[in-house]
Amino acid sequence: MRSLAPNGLARAAVRFKPASFAGTFVALMMSALIVAACGILLETGARASVPAQRYEKAPVVVAADQSVRLVADSIDGPEETVYPLPDTARVDVGLAAKAARAPGAEAAVPDFTFPVRQGDGALAGHGWGSHAFTGTALSAGAAPRTGEVVLDAAAARTAKADVGDTVALETAVGRTDFRVSGLAKAGAGDTAAAGAAAGGKATAWFADAAAPALAGHPGKADAIAVLAADGADPHVLAAAVEKSLAGSGAQVHTGDGRGEAEERGLAYAKETLLGLGSQFGGIATLVAVFTAAGTVALSVGQRTREFALLRAVGATPRQIRRAVAAEALLVAPLAGLVGCLPGIALARWWFGQLKDRGAIPQAVDLYISWIPLLAAVGTGLLAALGSGLMAGRRPAKIKPGQALTEASVERLRPGVIRTVLGLGALVGGAVFAGVASSSAGDNAANASLGVIMLFMLAVALLGPLVARLCAALFGLLLRGGGASAVLAAANSRTNARRLASAITPIVLAMAFASTLVFMHTSESEIASEQLRDGITADHVVTDPAGLPTGSADRASRAPGVDAAVSLLDTQVLVPVDAGGETTLQGAATQGISGSGAQLAKVQDLDVRSGSLDRVGAGRIAIDKTLATSAKVEVGDQLPLHLPDGTEARPEVVAVYGRGLGLAAVTMDRASLAGHVTSAFDSTLLVRGGDAKPLAALGEVTDASGYAVEQNVDRELGAWANYTMAAVLGGFAVIAAVNTLVMTVLDRRRELATLRLVGSTRRQVLHMLHWESLLVSVAGVALGTTIAMITLTPMVRGLTGESPHIPPLLYAAFAATAVSLGLLAVTLPARAALRDRQA
Repeated sequence: MRSLAPNGLARAAVRFKPASFAGTFVALMMSALIVAACGILLETGARASVPAQRYEKAPVVVAADQSVRLVADSIDGPEETVYPLPDTARVDVGLAAKAARAPGAEAAVPDFTFPVRQGDGALAGHGWGSHAFTGTALSAGAAPRTGEVVLDAAAARTAKADVGDTVALETAVGRTDFRVSGLAKAGAGDTAAAGAAAGGKATAWFADAAAPALAGHPGKADAIAVLAADGADPHVLAAAVEKSLAGSGAQVHTGDGRGEAEERGLAYAKETLLGLGSQFGGIATLVAVFTAAGTVALSVGQRTREFALLRAVGATPRQIRRAVAAEALLVAPLAGLVGCLPGIALARWWFGQLKDRGAIPQAVDLYISWIPLLAAVGTGLLAALGSGLMAGRRPAKIKPGQALTEASVERLRPGVIRTVLGLGALVGGAVFAGVASSSAGDNAANASLGVIMLFMLAVALLGPLVARLCAALFGLLLRGGGASAVLAAANSRTNARRLASAITPIVLAMAFASTLVFMHTSESEIASEQLRDGITADHVVTDPAGLPTGSADRASRAPGVDAAVSLLDTQVLVPVDAGGETTLQGAATQGISGSGAQLAKVQDLDVRSGSLDRVGAGRIAIDKTLATSAKVEVGDQLPLHLPDGTEARPEVVAVYGRGLGLAAVTMDRASLAGHVTSAFDSTLLVRGGDAKPLAALGEVTDASGYAVEQNVDRELGAWANYTMAAVLGGFAVIAAVNTLVMTVLDRRRELATLRLVGSTRRQVLHMLHWESLLVSVAGVALGTTIAMITLTPMVRGLTGESPHIPPLLYAAFAATAVSLGLLAVTLPARAALRDRQA
């Protein structure tokens, strides 16, 4: 390490060339910011946990595995991939008796949580036995028996009922009258669960014998809470319970594992954070390191004249390399440490936004340790060292006389290795583009990611050649712009490396931001169009708490109604092909209350093959994109996992084209009812009749009003795409501005020479403005080209349509790039021209 210690050359370079190193500092700082923020989210996803709330007083909890696990062969052997279930998997109630016989167990209580409708509102329903661990206690009356219910104060006030009265409640078995056997004050465990269940805080308790059927899952419990006898060790008890339940498939939880068993959102929160930290974080880190390395290389390249002079006065190649490495050691660690602070702030903001939007449970905390911060600093240091040594390799190794010659005139040809690698990346990008255009679904999306990364690598490696080509093409247009424009074109052709350093970050910003944003606008536009065309019902009835049971039958009896179909919305997991490997994809699913023929009267799914008439038990219809990804057609069986993980192999009887706007899977409601938490339908579609009689069922709107509501929900989900685009695009734009400022400040001597030969300040500024326009327009054009090559197969593969690019939004992107480029050139140029030498 002694050879890398800052020597006199490095300290002098930093002291006497502060502008160049300020740009390097900014680039490395931004790189550390991105790496630190994504690393913090990644580590939080890996460590995320929630403390037990409902099960706080139950030391051991038995629950089903809340995920589907696929095992595939890999080079390192069998590799398991875990996919969270869309809904809750449940355990057999009979396991409670086995768990209760485990040594050290005092009792084992089956637990149930399910939504209950009370008039127009919702309650959280539980089995009364849970009071043993939730702290709930009777304030009047007695525990419920079959046909009875205990209400809390809020539910009793709403029903205007007291002990001995009868209340009408709706559960999975329909509308039933229950006798109020008692009133209770909810304990801490029930209070924690009430807010998440059915969207309400009021609570009702039912007899444990009746609760499974009322929840819609006969013989099943959400979990089993095992209470310990006095003096029993929880870990010893857990081992005994696990032994007694061996072979059942149930999982035994202690500590924070109990929180994971009760908080269904934790698995999805982990998946979200891990996806952000690994997939997006990996891309963002590559972009950040890539841009920072380019800035460091530019900084070193701007001092080739100094290196040549040092070689001429006797400096050895080793001393030059040591000076470059020492400069990185002087700047990179400090820049990394400074960048970690806003990186932590970005991670906190991002994490908070995800919480506010419900993607992460409120009980999950952001985890900040030294690991991602060290990775951020280390990544910047390695990037600075590597790029600096590569940039200084040639001026360090060539002969002093040749070094002076090359320092005065830019090399016209890039290195052979760089050119070969760049051409390889270009060819690879073209091959991936061809693969993406011939693929569908996730395969097209995965191939398209390779397209954008390879083309970006090609632009970086072939930067001087690309810049010279752009200068030649745009130079033709500048010939009619006067002397300043002609001089700008000539400068750009002569200094292609400098031009390439400025173009590359703009290409990055346009390519990534356009791909992320216009991917969403394309999906949103296509989904909205499908939704508008697909809903043919005259009336759409919805209710946040779920529709009353039997809504479709009640609506069909209204005067003038031709068809009424209610929809139970959920998701299923479908195995699809992803680059030769099988993965599970979540598919939006609608369970229909009536027949496929009735559905066709209120929904136009755009059936491409088969018939909806056959949809029923064991027979489903699916979207064409999903059918392509799953490699099935009409007549085939589609293996899938129902919302609670239950495996099924229904026959595909129809393939349709509007799965993005409506639902990717259509099946009969009865096949789904026992596998979801809520037994209440979410939407009722009615053809014919008047809206007034339907108002008793929920909020009534027409097809256009319903489409507007669905689009608003979709826009909320677009936040993640826009945020990622802002992070990547913002970083790249800052890098572009930083590079332009560095190049202008390094040209003080050139600007002074122009002034000495008679050019006015106005003419010099105009020349710089034309150069900035050339850089910005070239970057925007290249970035747009890469984005379109990436977007077109991706969007067509996922939707079957072409990308939708809002003209005003695209114009805003381009105008921002051009405006910032002009500003980044104008401000330092004015400062340089105020210098006496200029």
